[in-house]
Amino acid sequence: MIPDHWRRAALAPPRAWGGGPLASGVLRSTPEDFKVEEILGFEASGDGPHALLRVRKRGANTEWVARELARAAGCKPFEVGFAGLKDRHAVTTQSFTVPRGRRAPGEFLGLMGEGFEVIAAVAHQRKLPRGALEGNRFEITVRNLAGERDELTKRLKVIESGGVPNYFGPQRFGREAGNLAQVMGAAERLAQGQRSGGRRPDQGFMLSAARSVIFNAIVAARLEQGTWNRLLPGDVANLDGRGSVFAVEMPDAELESRCAALEIHPTAPLPGAGESLAQGEVRQLEEATTAYFPEALAVIGAERMNAERRPARLRVRDFAHEFDGDSLRLRFALSAGSFATTVLRELFINDTGE
Repeated sequence: MIPDHWRRAALAPPRAWGGGPLASGVLRSTPEDFKVEEILGFEASGDGPHALLRVRKRGANTEWVARELARAAGCKPFEVGFAGLKDRHAVTTQSFTVPRGRRAPGEFLGLMGEGFEVIAAVAHQRKLPRGALEGNRFEITVRNLAGERDELTKRLKVIESGGVPNYFGPQRFGREAGNLAQVMGAAERLAQGQRSGGRRPDQGFMLSAARSVIFNAIVAARLEQGTWNRLLPGDVANLDGRGSVFAVEMPDAELESRCAALEIHPTAPLPGAGESLAQGEVRQLEEATTAYFPEALAVIGAERMNAERRPARLRVRDFAHEFDGDSLRLRFALSAGSFATTVLRELFINDTGE
């Protein structure tokens, strides 16, 4: 049984902008309605033992494509590199690396399989590691749009200037929150003194969900407090689009100005081992909220995961929109690890992570 407060934090955290969602519509009526392009943030080295492949896929998941690329390259699946998982129910463009062997990179160009095609190939020095990307660019079409367009346009401008809460989307928690059910089951086994007997292939998703639900709950608590988008004494701030954080003993006028300009953001913890950088009321709020998730904490502690910080606010870059009949097309870019569904839910009635 998943507690109600877990479900709220994972699947229905509070929205940021007054009045709630403004419209309804149909998302993903075809994969072409949800396009994602990976932004690596660096160029291929031009030489080396790997081929950096740009792959367009449709209706195929990332790990399946990686296995197909391994088969074509004559290597083991673990030798294929990719920066992150991309949605299956979409048209996505992302990068993979494979060992070249004796092949020229161009020999991979045009390689095709069910739902994917290699559209560019360049020599590269290293295997592409997880997380090695700057962000993702989205083009999303919502069809059968029902809602007041003037109000939608105003909300879009508010999101562009003010951002949205950086919640983990429903995808993180699995179908019908199944990853959270796994967290509860793992916690029960730990309470009974049982060991897992080795890490299962899907255990990483479960552990990630355990930390993500606590993060969402803390961001939700700050939103309800009215502080999700401003710095407090004792906060830990993040530089927009970067992984670095720094403690804020007392925000001054410059920090407040930079926060208002979306250059820096407050953060919330991804729980784990290690002393928190947060102090004062910020730390008290984080610890009090985290205490409502003892089962998740038990699972995280058993795996000796290290604590991390994540921005509590998400900046939406290069935001553009156009209405076309009864459709709305949105274009925007997000930092790596963020969810387009957290943007969409500030506009549309139904959560859109299914």
